Amino acid sequence: MKRLLSIELQKIWLNKASKILTLTYFILLSFIALIASIKFDIGPFKFHLAEMGIFNFPFIWHFNTYVAAWLKFFLAIVIVSMMANEYSYGTLKQNLIDGLSKKEFILSKFLTVTLFALCSTVFVFIMSLILGLIFSSYTELDVIVMDLDYLLAFFIKLAGFFSFCLFLGILVKRSAFALGFLLVWSIIEAIIRGTLAFQIFPNSETDEKITQFLPLESMSNLIVNPAPRLSVVKSIGTQIGIETDMDYSVSYSAAIIVAIWTCLFIYFSYKLLKNRDL
Repeated sequence: MKRLLSIELQKIWLNKASKILTLTYFILLSFIALIASIKFDIGPFKFHLAEMGIFNFPFIWHFNTYVAAWLKFFLAIVIVSMMANEYSYGTLKQNLIDGLSKKEFILSKFLTVTLFALCSTVFVFIMSLILGLIFSSYTELDVIVMDLDYLLAFFIKLAGFFSFCLFLGILVKRSAFALGFLLVWSIIEAIIRGTLAFQIFPNSETDEKITQFLPLESMSNLIVNPAPRLSVVKSIGTQIGIETDMDYSVSYSAAIIVAIWTCLFIYFSYKLLKNRDL
């Protein structure tokens, strides 16, 4: 497996665009720390995000993984480009001629996307730990280790999403079309959710029970929006009559669904490659 991973990492590092996008992704992840510097003082109104508790343990695990997940599209571009380059430059055919089996080829891609997800998770963990130790009002060990399952959810979410991108890259062969298909699919899921919620099941939660099985929706359900957990948001919600009390914990049912989708994406990627005339 080390050999397969080494081959893929060399391909990415030798490609200037992929290298720049990968570095940009991790640089942008580190910019989450700049949120602490956002501060507005307008007369009696003072707005300082760090003082609102977003970097308090254990809330920081939820907040940082949610924000960091939005940046995954940078690596999505790298992954679909990685597959498009295999076809454009003929490296896929050359790898197979050199003795690499199609199963090993797919495994090398899966190892790469898993490594991306793992490195992102470790990076977010270290950054969050540092920010928390600096800004958190609670630094007891038992508080720090609470809610660490958000990091596991973050890893599963990225692994699932990157596997989806890998499948699209193999299916479509062109990075622009693969990314376009990803956008179209997100729109399709939104239409399905809206149709079920407002037309078919307007007064029940049946729509959520159905849409939780959609790939992108299941990934979204892993880490929900943490903003309503903040005391200031809860206070505003109470004043205007908006309910902010809900379950913010990691959904393990969503984790299982995403894990199943990940396996399916890798399996169908292999089947596509196996049946395709290269």
